[in-house]
Amino acid sequence: MIRPAAFCLASVMAGAAIAAQSQNPTFSSKVEAVRVDVLVTDGGKPLRNLRAADFEIFDNGVRQTIDFANSEQLPLNVVFTFDLSDSIVGERLTNLREASRAVLDGLKKGDQAALVMFHDAVNVGPGLTSDVRLVKTAIDLAKPTGNTSLVDASFAGLMLTEADLGRGLVIVFSDGLDTSSWLQPKAVLDAAKRSDAVLYAVSSGQSPREDFLRELTEQTGGRLFRIESTKGLSAVFLEVLDEFRQRYLLSYSPAGVSHEGWHELKVRVKGRSATVRARPGYLAGQ
Repeated sequence: MIRPAAFCLASVMAGAAIAAQSQNPTFSSKVEAVRVDVLVTDGGKPLRNLRAADFEIFDNGVRQTIDFANSEQLPLNVVFTFDLSDSIVGERLTNLREASRAVLDGLKKGDQAALVMFHDAVNVGPGLTSDVRLVKTAIDLAKPTGNTSLVDASFAGLMLTEADLGRGLVIVFSDGLDTSSWLQPKAVLDAAKRSDAVLYAVSSGQSPREDFLRELTEQTGGRLFRIESTKGLSAVFLEVLDEFRQRYLLSYSPAGVSHEGWHELKVRVKGRSATVRARPGYLAGQ
């Protein structure tokens, strides 16, 4: 379990390596269950009260038996991943703090939150906790400085969601190009393909790294928001939280498919022309 303390990216990566040795990642060859977060809409409005029998899942073209579908029972693990480089000052910083508080105030009993802050380095603190006051305080005390490590921080945010069995939601906010990451985007995208977390990104500024964020949100079944100003940031963050709560968590035990490599996923709702948003697939094996 990650404790409420700041540590650098190297510690995050070391912890992830240890966790990979001591725990079964969601999409490893040893795991029997695959979890898929799914948003179902009709005419732009979420469809509610669907059951497992209402869905179809195809894993590499093979129809799977869905074990369960629920939308509200599992707690949320919300990981804020915030750009706190030297451009996030004044009104931008104020709006970011207000937006994060709005989400934290909207969490329910059993939900947890964590904070990843990035500039030249990546700092995590606090880790997943149900005491949202710790997260609020950390955001209020944060002092923007330096450059931007967006790619590294996105990896850290994804890894934090693996520390607990709840539903992982990563909210990334950045306003600039990545200028100081160690990791290559492909490595982080591969990590996303092995995780069952859903990542939403909010991009602001003149030249954000939208190509990376767009692919990262698509691979996790999330969404990228492009905003011109942070004035409406609270509304965007609350839209993310509300949309995530409207999603269904489907689970199945893969049958008739390989335990290795890329698995393409297709999720449908029977007898409806509904729009389904979910991750396009997952990476299995080591």
